[in-house]
This record gives sequence, C-alpha cells and structure tokens, in this order.
Amino acid sequence: MIKKYFITGTDTNIGKTFVSRILLRTANKYGYQTAGYKPIASGNYTKKYGLKNKDAIILQENSSVSLKYKEVNPFCFYENSPPHILNNVLGKNINKQSLSLGLYKLTQKSNWILIEGAGGWYTPISYCNTFADWVQDEKLIVILIIGIKLGCINHAILTEKAILSDKTICAGWIANILLPQEKYQIEYMSTLLSYIQSPLLGIVPYMKNYKIIKTQNINIRLP
Repeated sequence: MIKKYFITGTDTNIGKTFVSRILLRTANKYGYQTAGYKPIASGNYTKKYGLKNKDAIILQENSSVSLKYKEVNPFCFYENSPPHILNNVLGKNINKQSLSLGLYKLTQKSNWILIEGAGGWYTPISYCNTFADWVQDEKLIVILIIGIKLGCINHAILTEKAILSDKTICAGWIANILLPQEKYQIEYMSTLLSYIQSPLLGIVPYMKNYKIIKTQNINIRLP
C-alpha cells in the first residue's frame, strides 16, 4: 500500500520543508521508497541551479528514489507571490488534474510520498480551487506543522478545524520551535495540547542553522 501524506502549516515560513526533510529521512531509515513532491513553488529560487525552488531541491535530495527536478516540482515561479495569481498572469494552466498526474507518476516509483503544499490549508491553486480541494479529491492524509510563535494558537486551532470540517484525516501535528527564547513556550504547547484533537507527532527544537541537521537527535514519529 502506498502511503501519501500532505504537509500543510499554520502559515508560510513556519518550517514545512525543514520538517519534511526530517520526515523523509526518518521514512528512509524504515526502508520505505520515499519521494518528495512540491507540485507548486514560487520564489525562494537558487541561481546555482537556475529557475529551481530551494525547498523542492531539498525534497529531491532527501528522497530515496532517484527523481528529476520536474517530477518533484512541475510548476515553479520566479516571483514570490500567491501561485494562483502567477498561474493566471503567466498562463501555466495549473489545475487539480495536473497535480494529480504528477502524483500518479511518483506512485509508480515510490511507496511513501510526502507532498508539501504552499502557504496554509486554503492556499488557492487557481481562482476555482484550493490545495484543500485537491487533498480531498486525492484522499490524502494531512500532517499539520505548527510554528511555535505568538499567534500560533489561534492559527493552529482554525487550521485543524478547517481540515477536520473538510472531512480530511489529520494524522497529527508537529511543533516547530521558531525562536531561540520564547517566554511562554511551555504554555503555548500545553494550550495546543488542550485544543488540538490530532496527536502530537513530535517537537523540532530551535536550530540556528537549518542546513546543519542531525535527524537522529530529533524524535518525530511517523504516522
């Protein structure tokens, strides 16, 4: 059976890719044939590799199966703006069917696929559909990344309620500590544990340099 997980977050820039790398490496250790998939990416490009998204490259490098960049990230935009707007302006013709086709191709190569969304749960992929619509169609299991900072409690509660109200399975949530010192970090965590129905899968400690990572020191369990 092929396992397919969709990574969403409480906001943009809260560590979805960083946590995705940890999850891919963990799944690799369990012997899965893993593949990372970031169907749509905008901004965060790298001059070294041309018009390629840095987050997508991280997913590609941490997948256990060999993947071409286009298999990981079929739609890439130079500008850091909402994908549905860029899609409309540049005429890329992104739709749910194109995202599903890319996912299907990965199922022919792997049995554990991690799909990273863009922004939050209801980020539009067009003026007609959001990522949430596509996740429901594909019956993907969701993992919620919560960046621990001021405002995260409200965002986390709203996001999980939206996921569950869309009759989508949320396998759990992962707390990503974003600040070196947060006065009420313990209180944030205890509040989230009280309100979030889905299980806590792990906590990622604050790291000054995300490029230096030893996943064996981070305890995140797979759903």
